[in-house]
Amino acid sequence: MTRHALILHGGAGARPERDYDREVDNMRAVVEAMKIRLEAGASALDIAVEATVMLEDSGLYVAGRGASPNLAGAYELDASLMDGATRKAGAVAALQGFRNPVRAARAVMDRTPHVMLAGEGAALFAHDQGLELIGDEAAWFTHAGKGEDNHPPGTSPDVLAGALSHGTVGCCVLDSAGRLAAATSTAGVFGKMPGRVGDTPIPGAGSWADGHVAVSGTGQGEYFIRTVACAQVSWRVAAGATLDEATRAVIAEIGSMGGDGGLIALDRDGRIAHPFNSQGMKRAWLTTDGEIGVEVFDQARA
Repeated sequence: MTRHALILHGGAGARPERDYDREVDNMRAVVEAMKIRLEAGASALDIAVEATVMLEDSGLYVAGRGASPNLAGAYELDASLMDGATRKAGAVAALQGFRNPVRAARAVMDRTPHVMLAGEGAALFAHDQGLELIGDEAAWFTHAGKGEDNHPPGTSPDVLAGALSHGTVGCCVLDSAGRLAAATSTAGVFGKMPGRVGDTPIPGAGSWADGHVAVSGTGQGEYFIRTVACAQVSWRVAAGATLDEATRAVIAEIGSMGGDGGLIALDRDGRIAHPFNSQGMKRAWLTTDGEIGVEVFDQARA
């Protein structure tokens, strides 16, 4: 039987001058809760969704409750997930009005013949599936245009093109049956143009899982799309690279193009990798030996 493992992230937008004690405590609590679920035999896909829901609901990251509005003041959320055992995937883009985009993505995967639904169609589907609505947005969302790495409403597209500030959550899981899964959720870059969709809801760019690896990305999504960042990790591993080599090569490629961000990844043997080229990346993990670790910058906080 395979020994289970997990790694999650809360975004690569961390700054050294900020205190991340709440995020550290939250990520540790999520990993501890998922460790119990994995020990009880839960599947990788279920854990990836459950962990991401907990991160969305915390309001501490730029996803779910912590979402930031676009230039028009609307909250458009994206999410995707992928089941490595079956290569099934589900995604939603520019979803408005629902509490947990990752649950909507799971419903797309499980209950439709499609991979992605967007905008009004995604919202209509989520409503038909009975997913939880957000009532009063002003009372629900914790970011109102003044969050971490934020640009105020009204920031011009020219400014945004040179400063795509961001934040995302994601989770990669290996369960005791040897199955891999990944999920990613975000509100996208701060102050984004209405209708902008980044890498997060695109399998291969913002998330990926197959028989080799599970990967979730966080950063300037335009660069992750242009490099097919998460799927590229798998291709490199299949070609003989180690997980660490593969993830670092992809981040280096993104950096060479002028982008920043990070990756979390987990392979079928339970090895983890979490490189980034930004100032910091909030992340936590559970090793196959049962050890839990948490980092924001380079210093481990196990």
